[in-house]
Amino acid sequence: MTRQIFKSQYIKAGALLACIVTSLVFSTFAQEPVKVAEPTFKVGEELSYRLKYGWFTGAEAHLRVAETDTRFEGNPAWHIIADGKTAGTFDVFYKVRNRYESYIDQRTLLPYFYTEDRHEAKYKHTDKVTFNHQTGKITANSGVYPFSGKVFDFPSAYYFARCLDVSHLKIGDKIDLKYFLDDAIQTLSITYMGKEKAECSLGTFNCLKFNPTIIPGRIFRKNSKLYLWVTDDNNRIPVKAHVELVVGSVTMDLTGAKGLKYPLNPIKK
Repeated sequence: MTRQIFKSQYIKAGALLACIVTSLVFSTFAQEPVKVAEPTFKVGEELSYRLKYGWFTGAEAHLRVAETDTRFEGNPAWHIIADGKTAGTFDVFYKVRNRYESYIDQRTLLPYFYTEDRHEAKYKHTDKVTFNHQTGKITANSGVYPFSGKVFDFPSAYYFARCLDVSHLKIGDKIDLKYFLDDAIQTLSITYMGKEKAECSLGTFNCLKFNPTIIPGRIFRKNSKLYLWVTDDNNRIPVKAHVELVVGSVTMDLTGAKGLKYPLNPIKK
């Protein structure tokens, strides 16, 4: 039972990191959040995370910004790569090797092209997704999907959210996110909880705390809570996430960060 619950949770874990962080993208205010003049990241940045089920390490995730000569509509792009895999005992019983890639505009940070390659035990799935923001159409392997406003894939949304000015947020503000996943445009709501210190493998940091809503069911309890802590600095890096399940809980922990544009300064004890 425990292994089955974690297996189901992990299928979503590759998207969990970007999904809850990028809930910063759309707020309930009349105006859209303002993107800062300079991106908070640069080519060469690499982030590593560990997901733990109770005391056991169940999965690892890695994100990096790579150089690319590929241009879209004549515009230079960044190549974002996110990898996720099971670890330890979970890798023996249910091996997962997933990769998500996105090419984003260097100026607007909107996605041009997204791919995913998922290998989850015997299940395999690939997809190629093109975003046309001028015509408002997403073209995936399964068909064409119309959209309005800003819609992202997971990697692009993650990096776009890190470049927003969120200084206007007040405790209790509600935020919405639009993203494309599994042949549909999804929406996630989140509440800003204020500022709080959070501890991870790299130290303790001053953070912004968020509470995304989750749907109760076979994995989540009726009163399950999901919390996310993001550094309250120029990097805007998630350092910790915690979600309650029907049995136990899953914690995400930042284990490595290099090639950052700004110093990552833990609180000195």
